[in-house]
Amino acid sequence: MTDAPFTTIRYEVDGPVATITLDRPHVANAQNTTLIDELDQAFDQAQADDDVRVVILAGAGKHWSAGHDLKALVGDEEPDHWRLMRDTPEGKFRHEQVMYFDRCLRIRNFPKPTIASVQGKCIAAGVMLACMCDLIVASDDASFQNPVLRMTGAGVEILVEPWEMPARKAKEFLLCAQTFTASEAERLGMVNRVVAREQLEAETRAMADAIALVPPTTAEVVKRSINKTLDLMGQRDSWDYHFMSHHWMHNTRTALDALSARQSKSSMKEVFAEHRDD
Repeated sequence: MTDAPFTTIRYEVDGPVATITLDRPHVANAQNTTLIDELDQAFDQAQADDDVRVVILAGAGKHWSAGHDLKALVGDEEPDHWRLMRDTPEGKFRHEQVMYFDRCLRIRNFPKPTIASVQGKCIAAGVMLACMCDLIVASDDASFQNPVLRMTGAGVEILVEPWEMPARKAKEFLLCAQTFTASEAERLGMVNRVVAREQLEAETRAMADAIALVPPTTAEVVKRSINKTLDLMGQRDSWDYHFMSHHWMHNTRTALDALSARQSKSSMKEVFAEHRDD
């Protein structure tokens, strides 16, 4: 069953499982304003539907998500109201707080269990988004990367890595702009299962069906307890701290010079080409 006329995602309900699919495959499911807004609306629908017990977050096409749509922020596209706000530090802070930080935490705190079904490249804000889900199933061709430090950014808005892997591996992942394969991510505990690409949809659905056997109130209570455990260990405080540090970095001379350089590029491929390994 399909419910709403979305333009950048697909929303489907089949029995107790809702599947939200990022649907901008022509740009590797880069997350622009419309996609983030529609993703939030889809989670509203899933929350309001008492028949939905589990939500799968998938990506259409070859790659799960290349992260935030930076071309929409600094390229030659028609600016939306959020981009216009980013001319001031206060506006940039408000944009990222509402659209990136709060919207992601809404998924992390969603009352029903969630599963990210990841294939191909999962980069930067794509990693952040996937890690907001309770579980991650990855195809054997999936890879995870956050190269933002090379572009002067202090990671992305929510620094998930220290909570997804040991601290030294998190430092290696970020400082060396490492790309972790699905099997490496599973070994570190970031991914729950790695399956063949052609089995990704079926295996994710099988996990969702198993979770759907748990009474909804039970699933919600246990999820909240585990999240509370992480909060008591300092997860939310560390994310709040990093978000402020992230915005301090935005306004350094290093970052402002890099932003000017990016705005002179014709495409984000050209930007990334400058920062890749030889």
